[in-house]
Amino acid sequence: MIARFFPRALGALLFCFAVLVTGCSSGGEGGSSASASASASVPGWARGMATVEAGRLPAEARQTLRRIDDGGPYPYAKDGSVFSNFERELPQRKRGYYHEYTVRTPGERDRGARRIVTGSGDEVYYTDDHYASFKAVLRP
Repeated sequence: MIARFFPRALGALLFCFAVLVTGCSSGGEGGSSASASASASVPGWARGMATVEAGRLPAEARQTLRRIDDGGPYPYAKDGSVFSNFERELPQRKRGYYHEYTVRTPGERDRGARRIVTGSGDEVYYTDDHYASFKAVLRP
């Protein structure tokens, strides 16, 4: 009896395994193609970290990005200064690689906690917690 049951059970098990493997890797309607295309659009420097699309940043951060793109003018004296990355939240680079810009925070009397940090390799990062964490800014 076991001799008759075993080939059928083994065949069914192999069939289920094949369906499972094919379903998980096919990129069909299960939504995996959306995540694959999303990760394909993330630049290498941003892989493995939180991201935010530039259009989803607060209005003040988008305004700071426009100023950076235009080369100024900047409202704060420290805008464009070297960011030293003491917190080591960003990849380690030589001094002078990163530069920081203030993102105005409504209601704050000083510079507040929000910043955009740019890298010499066209990287853009956003923090709203004074360098405790960063999101890679994805730009079209």
